[in-house]
Amino acid sequence: MFRHSAVFSGFSVHDLDVAHHFYGEVLGLDVTETNGLLWIHAPNGGRVVVYPKDDHQPAAYTTLNIPVTDIDAAVAYLDEKGVELIRYEGYPQDGNGVMRGFGPPIGWFHDPSGNVVSVIELPEWSAG
Repeated sequence: MFRHSAVFSGFSVHDLDVAHHFYGEVLGLDVTETNGLLWIHAPNGGRVVVYPKDDHQPAAYTTLNIPVTDIDAAVAYLDEKGVELIRYEGYPQDGNGVMRGFGPPIGWFHDPSGNVVSVIELPEWSAG
């Protein structure tokens, strides 16, 4: 029944305006706002809904993965924007906070609401 449905995922934030600025201006993603919901549009046609929640609690898992062709360039970009990667104890992360050698290179950071977002080197998934 749902095989051809355009499924999407979502997560909550403290403040929609702050999230709109972060995801749209800081990260440079294609973001729109409709009826009190923020929509992050992926180049492949997928979407993620971001919604405000008064009693928001940051997710303890990765809420959004952003595939890139060059993780080192992506991490440098994040650093220029003032976004710091999360350092997890016991994870083999390099000096920039990127974990390598256990699947594709990946780094994590928080959005303004404390949700975990990743940047992950997946050239075949990246829009460029």
